[in-house]
Amino acid sequence: MIEDTDAHLVPVDAARVQAITTPDPQLLTLFIIYSVMATVAFPVVMLPMYFKYKTLRYRFDDDGVSVSYGLIWRRETYLTYARIQDIHVTRNIFERWLGIGTVKIQTASGSAAATESILGLTQYQAVRNYLYARMRGHRGVKAGAELPGGAGTQALTAGSDAQAVEALTGIRDELRAVRELLESQRAGGRSVAALATGAGDVGAATREVATPTPDARDV
Repeated sequence: MIEDTDAHLVPVDAARVQAITTPDPQLLTLFIIYSVMATVAFPVVMLPMYFKYKTLRYRFDDDGVSVSYGLIWRRETYLTYARIQDIHVTRNIFERWLGIGTVKIQTASGSAAATESILGLTQYQAVRNYLYARMRGHRGVKAGAELPGGAGTQALTAGSDAQAVEALTGIRDELRAVRELLESQRAGGRSVAALATGAGDVGAATREVATPTPDARDV
């Protein structure tokens, strides 16, 4: 029995994984075991499983993984590495006995169930590690490969820095404009207050002039 190892530490042979296009023949044995467990429903259970095994195809490329099967109603799923959120390897007692495993892939679909399962793999660890490496580094590797020596990654970093500087400059200019507006409003408020005070003084002086001084003869 092959023990699982840490996906972070195992090197990935991409060519070996991309060469996998069909499940291992032991998957058919597993389907026969499942069908026998159904007893009287053996033909009903075995027939679709047999056709699924015969038509099941895998394809691993630089952008994603494809799983297809079906004779009359064909089903095909293509998942890009950028969409993959989690990867699990499952092996029940029969799969362990047969030396195969299932790699389950989850995407950001909001469902707890696996989006796609890759069945009947003897190299399930290699497939798990291959998918994990591309799930974590697909975008960075693809951007860095556009220019030799990782220049693509450096260009992206420089572009991000330039955008950050431009955004900060815009924020600075907006804050400066707001400050000038507040200062102008504050200065205008002081001018209005001064005019109001001056008008009050003029009004008081006018009232004093308009009020007649009592004559001594009137007294």
